[in-house]
Amino acid sequence: MLKEYKNAIGYIRVSTKEQASDDKFGISAQKQAILMFANENGYNIVDWKIDEVSGTQDDRTALNEILYGDVTNPPYEAVIIFKNDRLARDTKLYFYYFYTLEKKNIKLLSTEEKFAEGDDIANIYKALLQFVAEQERKNIALRTSKGRSIKASCGGYSGGRSPYGYKVQNGRLIINENEANIVRKVFEFQEQGKTLQDTADWFNDNGYITRSGKKFYPSHIKSIRDNKPLYMGMYKYGKMTDWVKGVHEPLIK
Repeated sequence: MLKEYKNAIGYIRVSTKEQASDDKFGISAQKQAILMFANENGYNIVDWKIDEVSGTQDDRTALNEILYGDVTNPPYEAVIIFKNDRLARDTKLYFYYFYTLEKKNIKLLSTEEKFAEGDDIANIYKALLQFVAEQERKNIALRTSKGRSIKASCGGYSGGRSPYGYKVQNGRLIINENEANIVRKVFEFQEQGKTLQDTADWFNDNGYITRSGKKFYPSHIKSIRDNKPLYMGMYKYGKMTDWVKGVHEPLIK
């Protein structure tokens, strides 16, 4: 007697394009695990939905198609994922997705976390798994933040948009000569007593444009002027109260 298979969707999430080729959590590894689970449990994967975003991001194209699109039962009876944290690392998000699917009479199944659906212990287990995943995410963020703070306290570039006049190369601030000339000119005009408006007008009259390709305004000049310590070789990051000696090359003396 032939075994009857139920239709299911395989959902895959990877955090970055680089992770897409990772042997442990990449697309191929997740797909293989889902196919094996489906075959062993009487499901036939008839469609794949793949997102390449962080687990904390709640606006995902592929997942939105499952939750809010034309995915219904019938014909789909389940959504199969590799691990619960592939669906969401945030506990509240996970349960929102879980119950959204439940209302559509679609099961949410994981290849790694196996338990009896609807069981009280299973629900506690799910909550515990998601709590652990969420705490892990918070701890990673905390360690990253501390690492940046330590690097900043030593004068090293610690992330964020590169200051005007510099570009980021191999994790360090390197002089951007095109912008550097503008920075030097700003402080030259400041020494001459020119106003912010006069300085902006001079750049615009002489064909200069901002990093975003627009004309200069006094606010652009003020931003450069107020960042003078950085251009003199100092560095400050985030909520650091004091400037420290930077490792980047100064633009002005």
